[in-house]
Amino acid sequence: MHAAPPVGSVPVMSAVAAGSGPLGRVDVWADDAALDAAERRLDEWEKSLAERAARAKTLSATMRDLTGTARNPDRTVEVTVDSGGLLIDLRLDERIRQQPAAHTARQILETTTAARADLLRQVSDATTQSLGDDASAQAIVDSYRSRLLPDQGSNDARR
Repeated sequence: MHAAPPVGSVPVMSAVAAGSGPLGRVDVWADDAALDAAERRLDEWEKSLAERAARAKTLSATMRDLTGTARNPDRTVEVTVDSGGLLIDLRLDERIRQQPAAHTARQILETTTAARADLLRQVSDATTQSLGDDASAQAIVDSYRSRLLPDQGSNDARR
């Protein structure tokens, strides 16, 4: 049976760690300093999450505006792709007329791949600048790589 607290006393609640150690019950928030430290850690964590969310939002806007451009070695084909890797501009030099159509088609496809690689390098740079070099940044770059250059290895963006 528990004794009643003395008249006029104020009950004190404390968090108790689960289990017991060699000293018995352990009061987790035994003093205000520990509670203040825990609140500061939570505030810092919340601030860090808010800052990361803001950087991610900025990165998203930046990525929407990116384009990749490439020219073939003899500069007869120039290709520009949008942020999704889709062709948005194709410029052909008049010298193209003097070569077989199949050769021109190959040049366009190769130059489009080079433009996508240029876009991937920009995505990689923007992501690293915004989010650092952590796992989430790498996941974003890997996702773009798999869409833009599906037949290429995983280190192409850093060439």
